[in-house]
Amino acid sequence: MVSISIHPFFMECDEAGIHTRELGVVFENLHVVGLGETASHQETLGSVLNPLGIVEAVQSSRHPSIRDILNGFEGVIRPSEMLLVLGRPGSGCSTLLKCLSNRREEYHAVEGEVFYDGLLPEMVEKHHRGDIHYCPEDDIHFPTLTVKQTIRFAARMRAPRQRLGYSREEYADNVTTTLLKLFGLHHARNTPIGDAVVHGISGGEKKRVSLCEALAGRACVTAWDNSTRGLDASTALEFVQTIRTATDTMRLTTIMSLYQASENIYELFDKVCVIYEGKMAYYGPANAAREYFINLGYEPAHRQTTADFLVAVTDPNARTPRKINAPIPRSAAEFAAAFLASKLGMENKQEITTHRSEFTGHPNKMVDYQRSSYDEHEKFARPASPYILRLTAQAKEVVVRRFQIFRGALLITGMNLFAFAFQGLIMGTVFLKAPQTTAAFFSRSSVLYFALLFSALMAMSEIPALFTQRPIVLRHQHWGMYHPFIESVALTLVDLPVSFVTSIVFGGLLYLLVGLQKTAGQFFIFFLFVLFMGIIMRAYFRALAAACKSEAAAQTLAGISVLALSMYTGYSMPEDSMIWALRWLIYINPFKYGFDSLMTNEFHSLNGTCTNLVPQGPGYENVSLANQVCAVVGALPGEPTVQGGRFLELSLGYTYNNLWRNFGILCGFGVVFIGALLIFTEINTKVSGFSAVTLYKRGTKLDDEPDAPATIEIEKGSDKDAHSRVLDHSRNASTLADEVRGEDIFSFVHVGYTIPVSDGQTKRLLEDVSGYVVHGKLTALMGESGAGKTTLLNVLAQRVDVGVVTGDRFINGQALPQDFQSQTGYCQQLDTHLPRTTIREALLFSAKLRQPTSVPLSEKEAYVDKCLHMCGLWSHRDAMVGSLNVEFRKRTTIGVELAAKPRLLLFLDEPTSGLDSQSAWNIVAFLRSLADQGQAILCTIHQPSAELFQMFDKLLLLQKGGQTVYFGDLGHNATTLLQYFERNGSRHCGPGENPAEFMLDVIGAGATATSSQDWYQTWRNSPEFEATHHDIEEIHKIGRNRPAVETTLRTEFPTSWKTQVVELIKRGASDHYRNSIYLSSKLVLNVFSGLFIGFSFFKDEDSLQGVQNKLFSIFMGTILSVPLANQLQIPYLATRRVYEIRERPSRMYGWTALITSQILVEIPWNILGSSLYFVTWYWTSHFPNDRAGYAYLLIGIIFPLYYTTIGLAFASMAPNAEIAALIFGFLFSFVITFNGVMQPYRELGWWKWMYRLSPYTYLIEGTVGEIMGRRSVRCSPIEFVNLNPPSGLTCGQYMANFISFAGGYLTNPDALSDCQFCSLETTDQFLGSGFNIFYDHRWRNVGIMAAFIVCNKYIMTFTQRDEWGRNEQIETTLSYDLG
Repeated sequence: MVSISIHPFFMECDEAGIHTRELGVVFENLHVVGLGETASHQETLGSVLNPLGIVEAVQSSRHPSIRDILNGFEGVIRPSEMLLVLGRPGSGCSTLLKCLSNRREEYHAVEGEVFYDGLLPEMVEKHHRGDIHYCPEDDIHFPTLTVKQTIRFAARMRAPRQRLGYSREEYADNVTTTLLKLFGLHHARNTPIGDAVVHGISGGEKKRVSLCEALAGRACVTAWDNSTRGLDASTALEFVQTIRTATDTMRLTTIMSLYQASENIYELFDKVCVIYEGKMAYYGPANAAREYFINLGYEPAHRQTTADFLVAVTDPNARTPRKINAPIPRSAAEFAAAFLASKLGMENKQEITTHRSEFTGHPNKMVDYQRSSYDEHEKFARPASPYILRLTAQAKEVVVRRFQIFRGALLITGMNLFAFAFQGLIMGTVFLKAPQTTAAFFSRSSVLYFALLFSALMAMSEIPALFTQRPIVLRHQHWGMYHPFIESVALTLVDLPVSFVTSIVFGGLLYLLVGLQKTAGQFFIFFLFVLFMGIIMRAYFRALAAACKSEAAAQTLAGISVLALSMYTGYSMPEDSMIWALRWLIYINPFKYGFDSLMTNEFHSLNGTCTNLVPQGPGYENVSLANQVCAVVGALPGEPTVQGGRFLELSLGYTYNNLWRNFGILCGFGVVFIGALLIFTEINTKVSGFSAVTLYKRGTKLDDEPDAPATIEIEKGSDKDAHSRVLDHSRNASTLADEVRGEDIFSFVHVGYTIPVSDGQTKRLLEDVSGYVVHGKLTALMGESGAGKTTLLNVLAQRVDVGVVTGDRFINGQALPQDFQSQTGYCQQLDTHLPRTTIREALLFSAKLRQPTSVPLSEKEAYVDKCLHMCGLWSHRDAMVGSLNVEFRKRTTIGVELAAKPRLLLFLDEPTSGLDSQSAWNIVAFLRSLADQGQAILCTIHQPSAELFQMFDKLLLLQKGGQTVYFGDLGHNATTLLQYFERNGSRHCGPGENPAEFMLDVIGAGATATSSQDWYQTWRNSPEFEATHHDIEEIHKIGRNRPAVETTLRTEFPTSWKTQVVELIKRGASDHYRNSIYLSSKLVLNVFSGLFIGFSFFKDEDSLQGVQNKLFSIFMGTILSVPLANQLQIPYLATRRVYEIRERPSRMYGWTALITSQILVEIPWNILGSSLYFVTWYWTSHFPNDRAGYAYLLIGIIFPLYYTTIGLAFASMAPNAEIAALIFGFLFSFVITFNGVMQPYRELGWWKWMYRLSPYTYLIEGTVGEIMGRRSVRCSPIEFVNLNPPSGLTCGQYMANFISFAGGYLTNPDALSDCQFCSLETTDQFLGSGFNIFYDHRWRNVGIMAAFIVCNKYIMTFTQRDEWGRNEQIETTLSYDLG
């Protein structure tokens, strides 16, 4: 069917004049060298700070460790040929595919020769990049684009110039429609791709979208890296058949690596390359490979597929040698030498020579190829460019796509607009109707400063999204679709209307509510600068992200940038107060020029009525204005108002004449930042190369040759029977026979499951499913993608929280015990563990918390050691789980469940997904041994080989809609299953055919396959259906005569709350200490910020400005809580994810134990960080030594306690780190806004109640009151106000009464004119009247902060995110079963 549907597609392309080119690949002496070692020690904070470690790091950076990845590869792949690359994980399959597809940048060196029909790799990269595609294993797409938009974009970008009358749109529509139908995606064409946050298509459908996108790119050479992962056997076969047809029809060159290839798939390939530890063990015809290795001295197992046999030969633990009269190669080098010396090796060399001779001395072929490539280029496009479209056309298409992304993310855009509008409303009402008086000068400055700062802070939130899309842009660049900088151009252009709308909403609300100068010109200038500053800061943070290799580095630099930008604006600290060593920052700060312009635009026409005439009050009722002066900088004697322009010029040095000069400077900043964004995006769009390194706990001895993953003895002789290969697994499992053996039978009757979907509708995922799982039997749960396998497993294991479950589940015909989840094990498809935990620690943690407290610790440890031996993990027990390969992570997942001693049943979801055939065999053989020892096992499985399939005893087969097709015994070599289908009208299963693939083909599984027979009704009308229900009734009848399975737990959890907290603290402390990047980033941020803020306010001044500077020095330190809280949320959410996905359903520990342990683990490190901040900040800011103790209590202890608990509380409400950071930043802005610094308490009006609720009100009051309270003030010359006393009075006589009740002092009390008066004499006057800060409240403030900390803890306790958990459950169900 696939072949029939794809031929017209390519014939239509030929008829349209879209002639394809050919490109073969020849390679000789290919040698690839990578960086790094295969094994290393896990970094810890101690190892990072160790001076010897620093020396080693410098030495390793100068002389990095290198290792051979591939060596000695040679061969030819001609057009119309398909090459299958086989090997165990880590052998170098992906590396070979990348090198043959000209992806070399991530390797230290690539030596040898690779030619593309006479073209050198450099020429291909420079001129013909789009003709060679590498399709990675992971499916990464823009989540808010629909399926159709994703594929159509690829078709438009690679559409050739000659389309014989078809427009680009028509061509792209035809290609997209054909591919959607071809891969069974037409029903999902308007569905978003989706990701962890955006609901979209299933995992299998994402894989098919990736395939469609690659085919739409019209490459001559395509390398597919494990592209059938996650597909069921029938869909995988359909995909490879499609590639086979495309290869033949368009004379493509196809290279593909597959981990589990069936015989039907294998037979579609022309050639096969077998890799053994980086050596070429075989390269030649696929139909000769099996015989070659048999003649070499190895024998395939019974019904073992050819692909499995070829991989098994490279595994000393799995291969079966034959007895022949010749030496048998054992090592990788011996296999490579044997092939080179063989007849097939000689033929391979001859083919290389022949192929190269076809192009050597025949330049016409290369010229024809280049002419064909150039002819495809659009008119006015540079012919030698690797991109078909010219720059303007690229920009047009990418802008359209960016607009589609924007439309798909309307919710996020709406939230962004809401945030701007909400902040505009809040800040507008905080500074509501600011009066035209001198008392509002500070308030007007604050609101203008905030208008700029908020735009910058919102721009920072785009950094994670830019790193998320980087792999997509890199892939499209390699595929010759568009320049990476075009994506930045599109992002900037599409962002302009968004910035315009958010600026007009935010700025308009703020302007109107505050009551800034009411002229059209001034409003336009205000709006213009707010808009431009938003655009400039977005460009700055995007350029910063584009310049950095990692997101962590970008976030760190962004945080430091915001600190510097906000401090060196002139608001919190005038230029004259800056030390000379850092004063240059103000001149390269766009904030300074924006703030300067907004201030002069507002103040140049403002005449503020004086609210602080000196002197006034009792005794001065009849004093004339000529003898008074306003106590504000810029006031003139005898004037009732203060001119705003004069105030700015004297206090900040700003003049209105510089407004448009500043705008020109800002335009220059915009050009520089946008230019940097485009340049860095073009040259730095790279993803760091990943080299698999297994990390071990420090102190562990690293072996050059790690032990084998399985415990099957090396080269077992001539065992042929599959079950005989399980004997060694059985020997290991038998040590636990008593623990796992049971006689309880789990059954389920008429199980159905319905979930709510959009528009109030419901969707049935399971329909009337019945069956049972017997102890000592291995039961397989199979079906095509979307059949409901994972859903049924979740329903049976009581792990669904939404929807309606119908039917019954029993143990021995009786109700399930209340602790059913504790008495069962559930191995999920995703191996969810803390990455910096060792294997043994993970198993021991499970044993300690899931086995009853009555079991002694020594017994639990001994049992864990047995599990490690049984799982083949003993030699790697000290390896970090996060650094393991797929097979070892899967073994660890199984081991964690076994360590809990599941008494009743073990559920496993896709335990072989993503594994190579031999690793899959090892896992299933291990499960087989567990079943043989009495464990009841129910296991879903994808793409099993015939050899693997016969390891199972029973099968439950589902079709789409969650309907049963078959349940019962498989029989020897699946004869019982085959007889059932053939008896009910199916075709005959051939002797060499895989029964697992046969049954899926018969029921119409696959993307495009169908079946004329309703196998669900066939099953319901069959005698096997009646027999199944009869067996269930017998099981119930017998079981109900026995005592019910007792609930072993009398409490919700097996261990006490204290034990849970202690074990969680141990695990969390270890994880933190090994997370050196997190801890070092935390400490560096504190130290750098302390030094930066401290030295910025280094000048020790007792003037009014000096007192204000010290106030802002303390205030700026509290803002650090935002990045510090965002930092701690990431590891917390990673731990919570493990809890929610695996540990909560298993009833390992409670929510309160988790949050308590997380707080106790975080607090010591945060106190250390704040202590370092205090030491580097306090004395550099010239604060008094005698008040350091109280200040340390607040800043060094209370402050980290608060931001730790509030950060974790906000994270507990959010589903992921991005939303947690957004919620925290948004809500925390109110904590900063209402603490009385930005807007003094006396000016807050209706919002004074928020001042009382803001925790930082008390933190700042306590710190400022203690450090700065009860100190004298000495005005600087510019801060004195001059006034003339009435005739005949000295200054002292005239001002004595006023000073007695209002404070202040005179410098010339005996003068008769020009009295120099300073309005404040003590800091208490300044702090009390201006900011409502009082020295006497310091200990009260400590108590209130402690109450807030306790409140945060209770917020965490009652925000377990049940709702988010239900949403995640829906997401998990849909992602697996709505395909």
